[in-house]
Amino acid sequence: MTSSQAHHDECRYCLNCGAAVDYHYCALCGQETKLHVPSASEFIHEFIGHYVALEGRLWKTVAHLLCRPGFLTAEYIEGRRVRYVEPLRVYLTFSILFFALLKVIGPPVVNFNGPSARSAQVEHAAQVRKESMSVIQLDPGDSVDKFVNVPQIGPKLTAFLGKSSGEQFKTLAAGFFAWVPYAMFCLMPLFALYLKLLYLGSGRRYGEHLLFALHSNAFAFAMFSLMMVAGALQLDFVVFVLMVWLVAYLPLAMRRVYRGSRWATGLRWMVLVMAHMISMIAAIVSVLGVTILS
Repeated sequence: MTSSQAHHDECRYCLNCGAAVDYHYCALCGQETKLHVPSASEFIHEFIGHYVALEGRLWKTVAHLLCRPGFLTAEYIEGRRVRYVEPLRVYLTFSILFFALLKVIGPPVVNFNGPSARSAQVEHAAQVRKESMSVIQLDPGDSVDKFVNVPQIGPKLTAFLGKSSGEQFKTLAAGFFAWVPYAMFCLMPLFALYLKLLYLGSGRRYGEHLLFALHSNAFAFAMFSLMMVAGALQLDFVVFVLMVWLVAYLPLAMRRVYRGSRWATGLRWMVLVMAHMISMIAAIVSVLGVTILS
């Protein structure tokens, strides 16, 4: 057998899984059958195409996510999926972007009373933050005594309270940015469970509610990210418009995906928002508590 024949026989089998192949891609694992070390331009194109998704799917997905409430969820449920970025990837992308911007920019300070009011509001926010940090420093004779006397908690809590207000804030901030993103992600199944309970008897599977949770929370992270950027640029009216759209988005998405009357949707929306807010507050408090005691 000549070398060309051997090479031809090699190309008839996938180098990844060993399956027999007849065309340019393996039918079992999807790998290309004709492989070579990529050039720099090919590597960049592959990175942009597969990870940044600039070939159309990303922009189409973002446009529908931001401007058409519930559309992506409905499309996914109806089977039209390849044309859009996967729901989990959308959620992770916007959540990572949000926490990165929050760490760099911080929450926006908004007012509609002119530059002088803005500076006064910024100073007030700084004073509130300073007071909130100093409140953490409690006296041993305070109601925190019952925790200080617990062997597993007392030494760690005493060590935390013995730090300066600046060190306490840095500790809490580090714990927040390290663990709250994971906590928010873990709340997705709980958000879907709330929807399942609110729509009992609708015939919807739990996976459909989880899909809706991923899309709606990805939108919320996107809105908060845009609000932080607009707040940093002092575009107060833009922040206000984004806030209004953020509030209106969820009930509109629920109406598109789950149908039902406006009144029933509005009632379910209020219950869902209240339950999710309580869950988020509990998650953040738990993360900060673990940070203090770790």
